[in-house]
Amino acid sequence: MKKPEWLRVPYVDLKSCEYITGLLEKYRLNTVCVEANCPNKPECFSKKTATFMILGNICTRNCTFCNVSSGTPQTLDENEPQRIAAAVKELELKYVVITSVTRDDLPDSGANHFADVIKEIHKTSPETVVEVLIPDLDSLKVITDQSPAVISHNIETVKSLYPYIRPEADYHRSLEVLKTIKELAPNIHSKSGLMLGLGETKDEVLQTFDDLRSSGCEILTIGQYLSPGKNHYPVKEYIKPEMFEEYKSAALKSGFIYVSSAPFVRSSYKAAELYNKK
Repeated sequence: MKKPEWLRVPYVDLKSCEYITGLLEKYRLNTVCVEANCPNKPECFSKKTATFMILGNICTRNCTFCNVSSGTPQTLDENEPQRIAAAVKELELKYVVITSVTRDDLPDSGANHFADVIKEIHKTSPETVVEVLIPDLDSLKVITDQSPAVISHNIETVKSLYPYIRPEADYHRSLEVLKTIKELAPNIHSKSGLMLGLGETKDEVLQTFDDLRSSGCEILTIGQYLSPGKNHYPVKEYIKPEMFEEYKSAALKSGFIYVSSAPFVRSSYKAAELYNKK
């Protein structure tokens, strides 16, 4: 399908991205910006920010929408939390988002590693607000005990498309993750993200809003799905910007405290703005 005019990425001088690229090499860190081939990477890198991806860059799952490599993951890097914290401090970030690949091979799915990263950032940069974007892991308490400001878990798509988009995940399990976050720590904001253009109907999208709200989700991002390549799930529809605005209005009416909805919106895109407008 030919991309419409509203899906043209604004030009960014790639030289302005060199600082972040060098810092990632210096500290041997991964970002979802690079691994997922995010269209907003040039903009974010030019502003000296990035979404760090921990637990390696090999995922144990094979979601058909995702560009992150899947297979046998690397050995857990126990020094990664310190390097993440050092990078956050060097960047003087006021707000940072930490995400990860899914690690079904680990007994705790990587929950304790998430906790260690949060702990190190709080220790070295106590004024920095931390948001974590987690997979559907079980050991949530070790993460909530470290008091990140936001815990995000992406629902990604509507229930009917899970067998095709997230065959190794479960819609209701993802809702349960969001529900558990609020049960364990009512003071921590819960957040989720939804992709459009995968073949979902409007009624299904609205039902997903209701399901997320029933699970206590407070912040929502909605963006256009862009297929990473010919071996991934194809784009079924390009959603017009005015439809994104309509969905934003509907989501706010359903009770979300803040919604970001536009074609290039991604779960961690301008995350600090969403948090500050909560």
